[in-house]
Amino acid sequence: MTVTNPDAPHVSPFADAPVIVWLRRDLRVGDNPALAAAAETGRPVVPVFVLDDDDAAGRPAGAASRWWLHHSLAALALDLADLGSCLILRSGPTAPELDRVIAETGAAAVYWNRRYDGAGVACDQSLKQTYAARGLDCQSFNGGLLYEPWEAKTRAGGWFKVYSRFRQGCLDLGPPPPSVATPGRLTPPKNWPAGERLADWRLTPTAPDWAGGFADRWSPGARGARERLDRFLAGGLGGYAADRDRPDLPATSGLSAHLAWGDIGPRQVWHAAQAAPARGHGAGRETFLKELMWREFAYHVMFHVPDMADRPMQEKFQAFPWVPDAGLLDAWRRGLTGYPLVDAGMRELWATGTMHNRLRMVAASFLVKHLMQPWQAGETWFWDTLVDADPAANPFNWQWVAGCGADAAPYFRIFNPVLQGEKFDPGGAYVRRWVPELAALPEKLIHKPWTAPPGPLAASGVVLGDTYPTPIVDHALARDRALAAFKSLRAA
Repeated sequence: MTVTNPDAPHVSPFADAPVIVWLRRDLRVGDNPALAAAAETGRPVVPVFVLDDDDAAGRPAGAASRWWLHHSLAALALDLADLGSCLILRSGPTAPELDRVIAETGAAAVYWNRRYDGAGVACDQSLKQTYAARGLDCQSFNGGLLYEPWEAKTRAGGWFKVYSRFRQGCLDLGPPPPSVATPGRLTPPKNWPAGERLADWRLTPTAPDWAGGFADRWSPGARGARERLDRFLAGGLGGYAADRDRPDLPATSGLSAHLAWGDIGPRQVWHAAQAAPARGHGAGRETFLKELMWREFAYHVMFHVPDMADRPMQEKFQAFPWVPDAGLLDAWRRGLTGYPLVDAGMRELWATGTMHNRLRMVAASFLVKHLMQPWQAGETWFWDTLVDADPAANPFNWQWVAGCGADAAPYFRIFNPVLQGEKFDPGGAYVRRWVPELAALPEKLIHKPWTAPPGPLAASGVVLGDTYPTPIVDHALARDRALAAFKSLRAA
């Protein structure tokens, strides 16, 4: 006969069984709800990142994003080491790799921060059901958004398709929850599972090293994100509203890639901006927070439209009369359209993995409306070349420019690249930096070199059609063609 003490504390059979924290686009230790919840259990914590390039598990990262991922993972490993922990790297199909880690560690729980793309949601739901059936504690958290995409609802209970109404719907919910504190220490497991070497993944290019200029601009990881945010709040927030559309000025936060990979959370950014000193920051702060909410809107839409990256949200655009042309698409990609502002943006993208937001709109509009190329072709190029390629923001913004998305730009909004240049790069500094063959042109000609008389061209060393291309399309004719195409949809 066994005698038990009824007053003895209950000891869970899983007291020493580790909790796996499956990391994805949440590569930080601060404001990481899944990691914090795992630490609060008091049990050993095993942080795991699985590199899964299988389309069924979500959209594989593009080449530039993989460069960022490499460096962000390296930074995360150091941050975890400071907490007495380790980052376990595995590659291959997600479910089998997680199963192996569970078996190797005897884990009794798997925690993660939620994804919101269609494939990611399906994968996570399937794993939750599988783990629950096996008796594992499986929990997910919001680590990537200010609000959950299902929290803000229309009066009829549906989802918002207009940004201004969505923003108000979110504000009506109250301020976003506060950031989650960084764990003081993570308990290690008795035995660490096997892990792979980050260098063996070859996420960074070598031959050729087309990302050679990235390191001069970027410092991936949580520390780099916080430093960039602090600099922006200290010196850029006040002028953000007035200067954010100027590509010739360092007026934006530069946080998009950090947010895309979760080096920093949007709630951290939101509350830091709110806490910045009030003097002189009013308009800048409001505009900046609206932009952060625009990112939120993209995720809200993606959650409700899972195929947003592939199909136009407005069904009538399935019949849009695109004119696919590999030569025009290549000229746009290489920054050889003959329109200096467009070319400057595309060259900045290739050299640095980013492009100023105003230029993204101008370049996207040019491809879709001047060149009549499908928006999906541009979205795919941006996905591959942007370090901040975001599964929601990238397709959402392309559909917005193309006129086929939620709260889309009016079909008649066709950016004139000359006027855009004269307005937002008035001295031509941005063009001179990225299109150096035009650097000696006078200010009044820098955005329209094809109008220059022979004398100024010769004095500036510019030979149209040789050192710099003539425009590949006439703006006025292209505009008329695009308007006719859009009107044909309205008449259908």
